[in-house]
Amino acid sequence: MKVKLAESCGFCFGVKRAIRLAENNSGAIVIGELIHNRREIERLDKNFGVRSAESLDGIKRGDRAIIRTHGIEKEARAELLAIAADVIDATCPYVTKPQKIAESTSEEGYQTVIFGDKKHPEVKGVLSYASKDAIVVANAGEIQGAALRDRVALISQTTKSIAAFGEVAAALIAKTSELRVFNTICNATYDNQEATRKLAKEADIMIVIGGKNSSNTKQLHAIALQYCADSYLIESGEELRREWFADKRLCGISAGASTPDWIIEEATKAIGAFELLAGLD
Repeated sequence: MKVKLAESCGFCFGVKRAIRLAENNSGAIVIGELIHNRREIERLDKNFGVRSAESLDGIKRGDRAIIRTHGIEKEARAELLAIAADVIDATCPYVTKPQKIAESTSEEGYQTVIFGDKKHPEVKGVLSYASKDAIVVANAGEIQGAALRDRVALISQTTKSIAAFGEVAAALIAKTSELRVFNTICNATYDNQEATRKLAKEADIMIVIGGKNSSNTKQLHAIALQYCADSYLIESGEELRREWFADKRLCGISAGASTPDWIIEEATKAIGAFELLAGLD
């Protein structure tokens, strides 16, 4: 069996930046999870003493704090700046962009519509910069029953599908008098999705590696499943099963934007070990 890595996968610019900031600020406390990858968070805690606090209640006056890659709510940011002695902002620049757009278009009188998961920390943060009548939709179908004003500004969670974003925009055109569309899906997300789609079309098994609470990783798995029925989402090589690879010719590997190289390499070696065992049977 041949093993092939997607042309674009793994750590994106924003995550690399956040990891570097965490490693350079030993002992700091992150508000929430720095990135959506449990094992990388554990590594930062073990090697650099960087731990997570679920809320601002975990921050004491004088602490050094890090704002996660997904950002935090506007009000929480102001409160954090008043409490912590030092605040390191690891918010991904691609996430800062929709925050600024939500704030500026709201001031201009537009109602903000966010395409995304309303429970996701990135979306919660962006929503806090918008006017009170801002709404979050998970798909184009939710536009039909939404209470919309005449003037709407549409933005997207950075890790969403560009095709699905287009469907939401098309649905809004028929419901509004004026629509401004801002493509806030990050380039790395698009590149990873296209590379996964391309590889899944030729592979007969796909392994997608990343946090199971990661939006962009789950999106990659969904794309892989569209073209390759035997597609699996794993967080580590320990979750791999030898029987998945029986009689397979090409195993494709992709990974979420929060998945470090060492986890990808670990899984790739585990797949190679299955091949060695098969040769001994």
